[in-house]
Amino acid sequence: MSNRNDVIARLTAPGEAFEIRTELVRGHAMSVFAHRHRSLLELLETSRLFGDAEYLVSTEHRITFTDHYRMVAAFAAALRDRYGVRQGDRVMLLSANRPEWIIGFWAAVSIGAVAVGGNSMWAAPEVAHGLELTEPVVVVADAARREHLSGDAVPVIAIEDEFWALVEEFAAAELPEVEVAEDDAAVILFTSGTTGRAKGATHSHRNMVAALWFHLLNDAVAAELGHAPSNRRYLLATPLFHIAALHNLAVIRLAIGDTAVIHLGRFDIDQVLALIERERVTNWGAVPTMLHRLVEADLSRYDLSSLANVSVSSAPSSAVLKARLREAVPQAAKAFGTTYGLTESSSAATLATPAELNEDPETVGSAVPTMEVRVCDHADRPVPDGVEGEVHIRGPLVMSGYWRNPEATAASSAADGWFRTGDLGVLNAGKLRICSRRSDLILRGGENVYPAEVEDQLAQLDGVAECIVLGVPDADMGQAVAAVVVARDGAELTEAMLRDHLESRLARYKIPTRWQIGTAPLPRNATGKVNRRDIEVG
Repeated sequence: MSNRNDVIARLTAPGEAFEIRTELVRGHAMSVFAHRHRSLLELLETSRLFGDAEYLVSTEHRITFTDHYRMVAAFAAALRDRYGVRQGDRVMLLSANRPEWIIGFWAAVSIGAVAVGGNSMWAAPEVAHGLELTEPVVVVADAARREHLSGDAVPVIAIEDEFWALVEEFAAAELPEVEVAEDDAAVILFTSGTTGRAKGATHSHRNMVAALWFHLLNDAVAAELGHAPSNRRYLLATPLFHIAALHNLAVIRLAIGDTAVIHLGRFDIDQVLALIERERVTNWGAVPTMLHRLVEADLSRYDLSSLANVSVSSAPSSAVLKARLREAVPQAAKAFGTTYGLTESSSAATLATPAELNEDPETVGSAVPTMEVRVCDHADRPVPDGVEGEVHIRGPLVMSGYWRNPEATAASSAADGWFRTGDLGVLNAGKLRICSRRSDLILRGGENVYPAEVEDQLAQLDGVAECIVLGVPDADMGQAVAAVVVARDGAELTEAMLRDHLESRLARYKIPTRWQIGTAPLPRNATGKVNRRDIEVG
């Protein structure tokens, strides 16, 4: 039987359906799929072919592909005719996961607007920053998020009632004919920055189509190897403002004809398992924290026989967790692969197959088709195999830049279209290992927390002389957020005071759950920089 690499080489050869060739992408020669779609609009139009099959399912809605197309056309008309949204304008989606989020996304891009995925866990100041940065023409928000919106500078569409009233009012509308270029912006998703302010990673139609074709090729390879996918129903339980849920699930399912089963509300393992049983979910891409709760649950209470595949996304997972998962749901976890990617890469930049992981459990694999990976020194010069350096990536999946932040875009850009990830890694024979993820980044339950953002807020509190925030191991969340706070002379600081100060300023997942408060100065090196490795949190 052919192996995976042989099949990929055959499917991507000249003249084949997945032919890969070299073209100029934003002025740089890159590998691209020759027969790709040229915009997300093409996906939306062809989705009507799936007819009465279910696209979006939740406890409140069952929406077919035909229904979805009609709803998108209606809401797009409302955005254009009622709110004046034009090509290139921004439409912010600020809501917990629900079908209206996805319909709003497709409506925005269908008229050439840019969908802005607001973080549903933001506190009011973070929402204000997102609005100031992207200047949306209108915000589509649920009730909980509307509480964080102040003033009437930007019109707000309430998801619970106004959204559906508009869909009904414009029900007879048809989608307009809009021409977009491949490198036009389609969506802005936020990623925390080391400077403490969220940056808007700008993804083009090209980026999102490239993510789609990576998945299409994977399906074609599986079919060639005798595992053709069919009748898939994907659990959507990770936030839609992440690439894992939007780019790699919601968009892909529309293009392929699969179903997205949306879990509503805060993650609850028993509710999720009941949903898997009731809706006969077949695939689940989960973050490690979700899977920790899965293996701890009483699975005998649920029929999980439909679950054919469980994968891990958004954060590293341990070998122990993978072993426990294979024991808990053996039919779904019989083979684990892993990927490496980041918000700025739209999808996976590298992929390690189960066989590769068996040989080297630490690898994240080699570059996926159309992508390139290298490891460089501080001067952007590639280093030899086995030498640690900064991981750089290049290809059509890489974002076009940070929205209205040329300084950050320039700082992350190397010559010839390469993107500096900020991560440290080592290459050996084309296989990548990650040594550290963006140095200080804390990965808490699949959510990224940058210490600088939390430290900036703590430093504003009277009585705080200095502080440092770092990640510590946590059995459930992977990492917990910990803070070491040095009090000024005579100041009385308590954990309750510090938490109260942060709760109105930061999303809940960014607030430390472990605290160490004292008066001893933080340890520093000869240059005055705090030695994080010398700090222990009890």
